[in-house]
Amino acid sequence: MSRPLPRTVVAAIDASKILGIRVGARSDHRFTGVWPIVVGGRVFVRSWTQKPGGWYQTLLDDPIAILQVGTRQVSVRAVRARGPTLFAAIEDAYSRKYPTPGSQKYVRGFRTKRRRAGTIEFVRRTAGRRSR
Repeated sequence: MSRPLPRTVVAAIDASKILGIRVGARSDHRFTGVWPIVVGGRVFVRSWTQKPGGWYQTLLDDPIAILQVGTRQVSVRAVRARGPTLFAAIEDAYSRKYPTPGSQKYVRGFRTKRRRAGTIEFVRRTAGRRSR
């Protein structure tokens, strides 16, 4: 069973428009900005490009990541999210959180089948155990 992130971390992520993520315990990735969404106290992101070598593809191979939340760094594990009801709630959350005209291209684009399938949830990393 996945353990949710601490409420204080979730609240800070929910309040921010962008989240820094460094992916892969064995990678040399730098922090990349992603658009986070909180639904039901759970943190989700979607990849725009899903390109080889990018953060999304790296997480599929190595689900360990570090989130940069303000000045804090939080170790997390990425889990692929599934389900049409959850996906619809995530899309509604994107629409509410990113309402500006410049954001609309991305909000609409996050509704495509390919990007829906690329939905990631971040959960608390369980120490001493590596899950996929």
